[in-house]
Amino acid sequence: MEDVCEGKDYSFPKQEEQILEFWDKIDAFETQLKLTENLPEYIFYDGPPFATGLPHYGHILTGTIKDIVTRYQTMTGHHVTRRFGWDCHGLPVEHEIDTKLGIKSKADVLAMGIDKYNEECWSIVTRYVETWEKIVKRTGRWIDFQNDYKTMDLKFMESICWVFAQLYDKGPVYIGFKVIPYSTGLKTPLSNFEANLNYKEVPDPDIMVSFPIVGDSHNVSLVAWTTTPWTLPSNLALCVNANFVYVKVRSKSTGATYVVAESRMLQLPKEKVKIESIPNGSVGEMKITKSKSKGSSADKTKTSVDDSSYELVEELLGSSLVGLKPSRSLSFLQQEESWSGDTLMSLRNVRSGTYDALMVFLTDWLIQRYIPLFEYFVEFSDVAFKVVAGNYVTDDCGTGVVHCAPAFGEDDCRVLHLDLLTLCRALTKIVAVDDDGCLTERITDFKGRYVKDADKDIINAIKQKGRLVKQGSFMHSYPFCWRSETPLIYRAVPAMKMHVLTPNFEKIKLKSGMCINLCDPMQLFH
Repeated sequence: MEDVCEGKDYSFPKQEEQILEFWDKIDAFETQLKLTENLPEYIFYDGPPFATGLPHYGHILTGTIKDIVTRYQTMTGHHVTRRFGWDCHGLPVEHEIDTKLGIKSKADVLAMGIDKYNEECWSIVTRYVETWEKIVKRTGRWIDFQNDYKTMDLKFMESICWVFAQLYDKGPVYIGFKVIPYSTGLKTPLSNFEANLNYKEVPDPDIMVSFPIVGDSHNVSLVAWTTTPWTLPSNLALCVNANFVYVKVRSKSTGATYVVAESRMLQLPKEKVKIESIPNGSVGEMKITKSKSKGSSADKTKTSVDDSSYELVEELLGSSLVGLKPSRSLSFLQQEESWSGDTLMSLRNVRSGTYDALMVFLTDWLIQRYIPLFEYFVEFSDVAFKVVAGNYVTDDCGTGVVHCAPAFGEDDCRVLHLDLLTLCRALTKIVAVDDDGCLTERITDFKGRYVKDADKDIINAIKQKGRLVKQGSFMHSYPFCWRSETPLIYRAVPAMKMHVLTPNFEKIKLKSGMCINLCDPMQLFH
């Protein structure tokens, strides 16, 4: 090599190019592989980049780190085979073809034919190979481009299938569900990283809905707040924070009695709102501005219960709302004349001494439920439509009462998984939104409607039921798909999962007391 220049004439880029020329002249990388071929093999699993994109700073940084690791292992006495790879599966390739061919839905792909769709995807895989090779080599990384691999290679796909089959045969693999960001534009889940790439300030509906407690002598309703009315047809529970102070307040005008967090009293509608005497505690509709400081239910301002529109009936901790135990004693067991129908039959079974009957009866009696907003999921009434507790409920917005639709909320699914085991087994039945983001046949009144487009009609239906307490809109930051520019939703999707446990943890005891053998996790779905 030539002598290195010093001073003002020295150029790092030129020096690097000279080094690269020298490596090519002596076949440095190939020679290194040949000299170490009899040494112990060091296997380096390198996550390949997507084949349809160009290299950027992130690729250069991680590529340099990978080069350091493999060079070090070679220097410590190993043979390190390094082949460049291409990730040919997933969104990047499909999105390119969807854009090129104007494909809008899964039905368009099926109409075209999966074989023809795949051929279109294959045709663009090698588009940027030369650019990648030029840039990667310029960074000084030693890696083999001539014997590269592609994830669409038959041998590669078969090897992945073989590895998965080995895991499946050993027992730890099972089908579960995960609530994750979902792009209705791309018809696929996204990673949390992708979901955070494209937030926009948008207006959304801002409504409060009443949930009357079954059999309450004071006609009390819990009031929940939501900005996603399209999830209300899938409501299966309400969640409160066990540590918050809640208040039971009565409207001086209508007599309607509500339960909200004490710090959220200010968000209930005021007397200046036009009041209509309608059942189930609705007090009409109030238009509010988009500004959070002018009446939005997302307003973070707190207040006491001293409000001229309402009178305080009772203060209670959130923990006392969980289960909503009635204020009666067990002396009711002696008052058969006060019961009828199925309840009377249960009571007689209890008196006959059947332990299971006693447990079922007490559970049903002690856990008083609320009246569902819609009747699309009444088949789950034995485990749904009750109050649970969760620390994710905050008092900086809304009412301190969160409506839960476990198919569309990660926290909802988490807090209900322990208390509604039967419900989670049937999770496939409660995902009432299809791959295109449209409500399914189960939601009979709004079937086929795109979720965001259905908001207005769902709000009107709630109003007609007399359950709309307050309505408005507010501006907030909302995630959009960074490729299709469509709003994201959270949706439960099937997911292959694997238990990684030692033999000492074969069983786990759930909150319900039921033991599940984790070596047979499919118990959860039978």
